[in-house]
Amino acid sequence: MRPSPSSPAIGMAALLFAAPFLLAAPNLRAQSAPAAAASVAAPPVDLPAANSRADAPATASSSNQVSLEDIRNFSRVYEVVRQAYVEKVDDKTLMKAAITGMLSGLDPHSEYLDKDGLAQLNEDTTGEYSGLGIEVLQVDGGLRIVSPIDDTPAARAGIKPGDSIVKVNGSVVDAQNVDDMFRQLRGKPGSKIDLTIVHPNSDKLIDLHLVRENIAISSVKVRELEPGYAYVRISQFQDDTAADLEKKLGQLIAKHGAPKGAVLDLRNNPGGLLTAAVGVSDDFLDAGTIVTTRGRLQDANMSFTAHPGDQLAGAPMIVLTNNGTASAAEIVSGALKDNHRALIMGQRTFGKGVVQTVLPLDADHAVKITTARYYTPNGTSIQAEGIKPDIALADLTVNPSDHGPALISSEADLPNHLANEKAQAGTDINDDGSAADAKLATSDYALSQALNVLKGMALRQPAAVRR
Repeated sequence: MRPSPSSPAIGMAALLFAAPFLLAAPNLRAQSAPAAAASVAAPPVDLPAANSRADAPATASSSNQVSLEDIRNFSRVYEVVRQAYVEKVDDKTLMKAAITGMLSGLDPHSEYLDKDGLAQLNEDTTGEYSGLGIEVLQVDGGLRIVSPIDDTPAARAGIKPGDSIVKVNGSVVDAQNVDDMFRQLRGKPGSKIDLTIVHPNSDKLIDLHLVRENIAISSVKVRELEPGYAYVRISQFQDDTAADLEKKLGQLIAKHGAPKGAVLDLRNNPGGLLTAAVGVSDDFLDAGTIVTTRGRLQDANMSFTAHPGDQLAGAPMIVLTNNGTASAAEIVSGALKDNHRALIMGQRTFGKGVVQTVLPLDADHAVKITTARYYTPNGTSIQAEGIKPDIALADLTVNPSDHGPALISSEADLPNHLANEKAQAGTDINDDGSAADAKLATSDYALSQALNVLKGMALRQPAAVRR
């Protein structure tokens, strides 16, 4: 992995991508491990001193400071809540709610992190925790599934992107208890939890009985689709994703030889670390810009450039995307598309094109705040628009047709046919690959289409480089 920027040294704390499902949602809750902090220095942000006075007179250089009237209004509302709210609320809870509300009013991704939030963020960095393996987004006082993580209790139970959690352990999820319901999703390994979910565009409630596990997520899977064609699945972008990719792809090449082409599957990938996205992009590029970021802070303006060393040595690539492909996964998609390294197939991506930075306030508190927009190599911002695929594929499933076997399907089935004098012994002429193609299509239609296009791309390569 070579995620070094071409601009001056990185000065951003914890460049990360939290992957939402709906931009209109007020807050993101990560119950898996994609939104983790990188260990880099914080940008220079002037935080007010602990002993600064709110009523200090404004100077000419601080004409944009909050007015005394605004401060008075805040104090009045604060006091009204303390005295008149139906239940007594302590000052600490009120102040935390005020800070949380201020940040959530900016965008869906900025938030205040207390000690527990920082602990979870640190836990997320490693990709290891105890829970169900789902990305959960708070939407209108409810919990919406962003995506399940591969090979976790949630994925095995059939939870899909866009599902809503209606009940947790029999209690209905609503705006009053949504934070508590979210916290219940995690727990000790082996402990049980009951969820009631509903799929999008359905009114049928589905009861699931799940057991929490230690989720040690390997974000990279590599295998052969068929001889000569590799399949790379990246479920999220963690600290070790690029290194893991290099290792596993290298092992595949050592075992089977250099592939004729590869499919990179980024469907339902909610994002993760910027540095991991840069490293993965660099693994498939020999040169060119990967991504640029621009913000108000000088240290937020960066450009990342690829280095020589394409893991596939130029073999054709297909990138599979869908509406759950978000954030860091969109950086990789945009980098490979704009550098003409791969074709994008599937559906338009989610469209989360902003960068969050974690700024520490003290040892136990921090602010995760949006500090920059990112741009693909062509200078395109994908914020709220996503990346349009080169080849669009609807979200379809394929079912095998119901018909009886054909009695005569070739010359070889006719009585007294002449034998092929050059036929190899033991050859099954009926094994033309269509059965395997049908099996793949019925299990994953988009992947089967990607493989077919990839084969066509491989055939168009010059003979000198064709494997």
